[in-house]
This record gives sequence, structure tokens and C-alpha cells, in this order.
Amino acid sequence: MNVVSQKKSESNSFIDAPDTTVSAREVFGINVDFKVPAFSQGNAYVPEVDKAYRFNETTTRAILAGFVHNRKVLIQGYHGTGKSTHIEQIAARLNWPCVRVNLDSHVTRIDLIGKDAIVLQDGKQVTAFHEGILPWSLQRPVALVFDEYDAARPDVMFVIQRVLEAQARLTLLDQNRVIVPHPFFRLFATTNTVGLGDTSGLYHGTQPINQGQMDRWNIIATLNYLPDAEEIAIVLAKVPSYNNAKGKAVIKAMVAMANLTREGLKAGDISIVMSPRTVITWAENAKIFEDVDAAFQMTFLNKCDETEKAVVAEYYQRCFNVDLLGDVARVS
Repeated sequence: MNVVSQKKSESNSFIDAPDTTVSAREVFGINVDFKVPAFSQGNAYVPEVDKAYRFNETTTRAILAGFVHNRKVLIQGYHGTGKSTHIEQIAARLNWPCVRVNLDSHVTRIDLIGKDAIVLQDGKQVTAFHEGILPWSLQRPVALVFDEYDAARPDVMFVIQRVLEAQARLTLLDQNRVIVPHPFFRLFATTNTVGLGDTSGLYHGTQPINQGQMDRWNIIATLNYLPDAEEIAIVLAKVPSYNNAKGKAVIKAMVAMANLTREGLKAGDISIVMSPRTVITWAENAKIFEDVDAAFQMTFLNKCDETEKAVVAEYYQRCFNVDLLGDVARVS
């Protein structure tokens, strides 16, 4: 069987193992001839399919290697490139349950491992161990995704390091129990930096990652922004009212504007960047206000530092031949 239609139950029950396969070439449009294990039916943990999503071939191969060969995959890239969504959309097409955990500074070791809690049992209050997300996922055919991996607290990182080992056994000290991973448990992570910390100031709160831990990730992929044609196609799919000659010209200019901010970021001229998500929001706001220029100011320009607005306005003039500086006060 080459293609799995997304059949999803609202229940939380799991099929114990993949029961079919899909063609990587047919389902993901990449130049690879291997078969990928998949589930004929998903459950409530399977993400919804986004039909407008475009797969990057190199990153898709890396993620599929994670699913097929149980490799632990770390994806690095700028915000808005679709790192987490890339994993989710592959899982969606495989009907593979997928759980995302954002490792912000409030996530603790207890959140991951679990804790004793008072529960009702036969009408009596008793103390029982309540599993955290890590042991829960380890025992099921789940793709666990750690977002903002380089923003996690050090004590949390060392908990995760246990499951990055070859056997990935997790010892619950409070329970005197060792959890052996389910054969179809898979582990992924996304990060804005590559474990060396942030020197640009863009990702405040991130920190260097223990290099012993970085070595335990089997595959590290870098995801960049999409080629212009693919980004234009995605925006048109998300905001179909632009799908005409005039609208396509506007979207093309919007994407060109976004690319100038990305180049400006790399050159150090500005400290904020337009992601594909920002372009989609801009296009949607332009329809709401019936004004592309005002929508840009409210979507992006007003986020910029005052010292950088002139640079951004120059980019805008190149793409739209409009001088925004005289109109900033109108909507700021």
C-alpha cells in the first residue's frame, strides 16, 4: 500500500505497531525510494494534515530516517521556517501519534518524569504516582517532539539525556522501575541555535548545550526558508482570495519583502525577520483593512525598533515603490 488516507479516531487508544507502509516518493514528493512504516488508523494524538504544506527534501529525509530507523533527529533553523510543523506534517501523513512539548524555563524535571499525587481509589484518597510526559510517551508508539530544545533548564536537559542513549532506558528512582522504550517510540527536537548558544541576540533565553548531549543526537538537520516559488504557493493556498493575476503580483512582492528582511538579518542591518507565518498574516490583514501598506505597518513595521524602521521602509520601497516613513504615524 503506497498511500495512507488520514483515518483518525477521537479515542486515545493506540495501535501497538505500524500495520502498513507508504512510499516516501509518492506521499512526500521527495526523490527517495524507501518505504515508511505507517498506521492505517490514527487517534486523537495524530496531527491534522495541512494540504498546503511543502516538504523540504533534505529535512524530510532526515525526519523519515528517524521514523524508519529509530534515529534521534534534531532540527535547527531560524524561527518561522516550519521545523516543528515539518515533523508534525510527516507524522500526520503516517497517522503516527505526535506530542509536542515546549521546553520553556517553566518546564521542570517533575513535569517530564512525574510525581506522587493524591487520587480517589475505591472511594478513598490514596497516594499514587502520576507519570509525566516522558515515561508516558516512552511506553507508546508516539513521536515526542521537544520544541525550543536550547531553552530548557539544565536539570531538564539531563533528564532527556537518559533517553538519548542507545537503549534509551529511563530509570524512575522514586518507583524503583526501569522503563524500556516502546519499539515505535520516536524522539525529535527543534532548536534555533545549534547547541553553541546565541551570539546574535535574536534568541534571548537560549543557552549552550552540553556537547556530550549533542553527540547523542544521531541526525542534525538544518531547515532554511523556502524558495520563493514554494513560499508564494503556500501563501496563496492559505489566502486563496489572492489567487488571481493582481493578487499573485502582490504576494510575490510580499515574499520579496520578507527575503530582504532575512538578508538584512544575516548582514546585521536589522534584528527582526519576517517568517512565512508573518507573510500569511500580512496577506490576511491586507484583506481585512483593504490596504497592503497599513497592513504591513500593523503586522510587521510596528514590531521593529525605531532605529531600524528606516531600513525596513527602504526594503519596502524597493518592493512596493511606496515610502512608508511619512505614513507611520497614521497607524502606529
